[in-house]
Amino acid sequence: MEIVLGEAVSIGRGVLEQGAVATYIPELAKSDPMALAAAYCGLDGRVCSAGDTGTMITMQSISKVASLGLALELCGEEVVFTRVGVEPSADPFNSIMRLEMRAPHRPQNPLINSGAILVLSLLPFSGSSERVAAVLETTRRMSGNERLGVNQAVAASEKETSDRNRSLGYFLRSVEAMEGNVDDILDSYFRQCAIECSVEDLAVMGATLAGGGVNPMTRERVFSRRTALVLRALMMTCGLYDGSGDFAVRVGFPAKSGVGGGIMGSVAGRAGVAVAGPALDERGNSIGGIRTLEELSKSLSLRVL
Repeated sequence: MEIVLGEAVSIGRGVLEQGAVATYIPELAKSDPMALAAAYCGLDGRVCSAGDTGTMITMQSISKVASLGLALELCGEEVVFTRVGVEPSADPFNSIMRLEMRAPHRPQNPLINSGAILVLSLLPFSGSSERVAAVLETTRRMSGNERLGVNQAVAASEKETSDRNRSLGYFLRSVEAMEGNVDDILDSYFRQCAIECSVEDLAVMGATLAGGGVNPMTRERVFSRRTALVLRALMMTCGLYDGSGDFAVRVGFPAKSGVGGGIMGSVAGRAGVAVAGPALDERGNSIGGIRTLEELSKSLSLRVL
């Protein structure tokens, strides 16, 4: 498996110069654009990896899967999906246009920024610290890594430069789509996105979803089978923002990306597959990571459609 992963990473490196790291969050601009790694976790709990495996990234939008799963478990599908839709978006992940134009004014899905902010507002906790602690604990259970934590420098950098996310939050409250203290909810969002992990952590998280909500390393049930199914379905249709359709055609299995350069993939009944490569394409997805996953999908026959 290490040889297959290594060959796919080598192919992925061939497109890295066509991408660029995220610069609108200053701390992310410090990432190495030439770094690329891949990992595979089977349902037997064995993890293999290749490439620049020492690269640590922040989860960014991949963390939305954890907070959504937590909300589904604590609040139920009816509550969550009454407030946020499940439809793919043809717009960028931080767009406010569609949210304003469509009535009722609810986010199109939980994996774009407006949807994730609203999902956090639904969690039954009294403030940001409790919310972040619950989401962090969920990522630890999904990954089997109790050492996961928030990169405080990245969280502060996001907070200082997130006027667009503030606009989304205040718009949601202005149209009575979201309740609560907007700044407090946004603080949760910034810190959630700054949870730091390795490519191996992401692979185990993907395998937890692939195994119907059971972590293959710890054997702990993190989510119900139904929640794991819903999360995989949304990752398939919405996980790479406005690049989700292209990813489905090229790669063919559920995945969730983040602007930190990570992509967490989940192949039901088989494995979690992940990449970490900070150089992004124009849609905010890891350019080398997508090419690597495309190659792995072919060589390991991972397509689910």
